[in-house]
Amino acid sequence: MREKWIVQTKKGDFNGLAGELGVSPLVVRCMMNRGLTDRDEMRRYLYGTLEDLHDPFLMKDMQVAVALVKEAKEKSRKIAIASDFDCDGIFSGYILWKGLTRLGFDCRIYTPDRVLEGYGLNERIVDEAAAEERELLITCDNGIAAGAEIAYARQKGMTVIVTDHHEVQEQMPEADAVLDPKRQDETYPFGGLCGGGVAFKFICALYDTFAVPEQEKWSLLEYTAIATVADVMELVDENRILVKYGLQALQKSGNTGLRALLEVQGLAGKKLNAGHIGFILGPCFNAAGRIATVADSFSLLMEEDWEEALAKAEKLKKINEDRKSMTEQGAEEAFAQLETQPLADILILLLPDTHESLVGIIAGRVKERTGHPAIVFTRTEDGLVKGSGRSIEGYHMFQELMKCKDLMVRFGGHKMAAGMTLREEDLPELMRRLNEESRLTEEDFRPVVYIDAPMPVGYATEKLLTEFERMEPFGVGNPKPVFAEQHFRVLRGRRLGKEKNVLKLFVENDAGSRCDAMLFSQVEEFEAFVRDNWGERELVRMYEGRENDIDVAFTYFPTLNEYQGVRTIQIQVAGFCHVERKGR
Repeated sequence: MREKWIVQTKKGDFNGLAGELGVSPLVVRCMMNRGLTDRDEMRRYLYGTLEDLHDPFLMKDMQVAVALVKEAKEKSRKIAIASDFDCDGIFSGYILWKGLTRLGFDCRIYTPDRVLEGYGLNERIVDEAAAEERELLITCDNGIAAGAEIAYARQKGMTVIVTDHHEVQEQMPEADAVLDPKRQDETYPFGGLCGGGVAFKFICALYDTFAVPEQEKWSLLEYTAIATVADVMELVDENRILVKYGLQALQKSGNTGLRALLEVQGLAGKKLNAGHIGFILGPCFNAAGRIATVADSFSLLMEEDWEEALAKAEKLKKINEDRKSMTEQGAEEAFAQLETQPLADILILLLPDTHESLVGIIAGRVKERTGHPAIVFTRTEDGLVKGSGRSIEGYHMFQELMKCKDLMVRFGGHKMAAGMTLREEDLPELMRRLNEESRLTEEDFRPVVYIDAPMPVGYATEKLLTEFERMEPFGVGNPKPVFAEQHFRVLRGRRLGKEKNVLKLFVENDAGSRCDAMLFSQVEEFEAFVRDNWGERELVRMYEGRENDIDVAFTYFPTLNEYQGVRTIQIQVAGFCHVERKGR
């Protein structure tokens, strides 16, 4: 087993807190495992409402930024919104556009060309905005690293407000106001907002100032939720509230384009969770910015005709399907390349012909398969190489790459991911430096699975599952609870689905509790695991529903299955291993 299973053993007054909060001690234990320490934190986690969101005016420079917008309103100035081409950039731009348009401004969104210009604000955007006499420039999901471009805009007489959430590099840009919760002098109580979250807080402050009815703030929650999940922000503190209520808003969205996308993706009328954003909706918007044009995304969001919206949604879906195919091809090439070279601590791969927008996704695939930080590069038209990296928990990629900033033409990122452009001849030096100073050990490369509690499947009830729903939305920073039980006999198994890529096992534990155990991935790995431990004969007997010697431990999460009106508990298997019985 490559995974390392660790049972969390935090101590606390589980029973006392459970009584005060109206949940089971097991849920209290899960909350403690997620870093919550007192009753008030837990109450906000379980029962937090929109009233629990932080005051936007606590953010550094918010008063200044609002005053600048008020002045622009008084002087009838036009606004340029400098956005970006990923999902967070798209939705932060749309939030600003929608909010400022509501206040009566003439706004236009500008985005960079991913291939020709790269990430963030550039002089072409400034020149276009200036030519259209737009005197107020507001960045979103970018700007904190655009010191030269902001100076250029101010030389042209523009007022500049930065709204961003990325790490500050050597120094802050000299903008008229900088809204970024990662500022070193920040006064806002939560630093984990995405670009869309910062844009949302800005519009909330403006709506309060201009006396816009409060309900209109909440109409922006669905866009904030999509940006937050798609940008893989931690679902803690107010991000949990933004996503929780944003998902509720999305289910009954008033945006024609989003309703059309839900329709073509088969999600209309379904209860939505963060996974639907992360794996279905978000990738559609990201794909447009990656391999087509970001204008397709904004066009869908701004479309009000239903038939037109359906056509545009189908187009976004098709773009994403093309992106998936291109990604698979690039990932196969990366894995083939890995087989020809030693496994370094920090993996650096050059895929010369891969579309530059896909290198980050491929780096993520390499990281998941190997457990190593990975940076994947491709060649650009200007003779440089552009890369994107994905990291592991024990390696702060932004800090380590900052030590190599002298090699970079462009660079930005955070702990778990980074993007960069450099000269191809500098790749060997980058690889040498990163690996010589990595300080990573074999244990760092071994994925750790933290188990919330050992739990017999018989303990899972509908009431407990209802309590787990209070812990949603699940995602980064708030993972779905993981439980474990050591000894299951497999009574029978069968593959399901059109491609036979789902494995349904009927299992029994030592206490005699029986249930279905579902594997939605790792089917081939499970079969290989059975062969390695008990042989081909036992695998055949399992599929035939005959008595066999298979004795397996699972990490799992319990769910409720309903079929023909009958509701039963089943488990979703996350991992598996063989544990020798004591005394053998």
